[in-house]
Amino acid sequence: MNQEKIPYDSTEETKKHIFRVAELISKIVLELLLRMERHDASKLKSPEKETFDIYTPKLKATTYGSEEYKTYLKEMQKILDIHYVLNTHHPEHYFSQGISGMDLVDLIEMLCDWKAATERHANGDIEKSILINKERFGISDQLVAVLQNTIAKFPIYDKHISNAHKLL
Repeated sequence: MNQEKIPYDSTEETKKHIFRVAELISKIVLELLLRMERHDASKLKSPEKETFDIYTPKLKATTYGSEEYKTYLKEMQKILDIHYVLNTHHPEHYFSQGISGMDLVDLIEMLCDWKAATERHANGDIEKSILINKERFGISDQLVAVLQNTIAKFPIYDKHISNAHKLL
């Protein structure tokens, strides 16, 4: 009895794999959409709002990472501690773990937050901010490269995107 072997066709297994990856990506996309809706919402309520009403214009008038900027952060520390506890996109949320405690969704929100913050300053520069935050949070060279690659690859600096707040 001579049975010819039918060649294996990987189509079905590949389709299952593609579908499963799509399911997993959709969970991350959903989480990002939720983060988009809820980002920094705690700043709109007491006790954070009153402090941010005072310090947002002061911070806007400073250079990120400057001594004046750091002084304002120290003055705001009590409220910032509350803000960090409520918002996982801040390395400070994870206390001693810092960046190492974050997940990829936290990192994406953090990078978008940093970029949006640079747009508040006349001299804001996301590349400089990444390098300042490398020192501030002890970010590894490898993660710095990933953040820089993300900025270079995706147009999160595009003016149309930065004007999206006008639609809200």
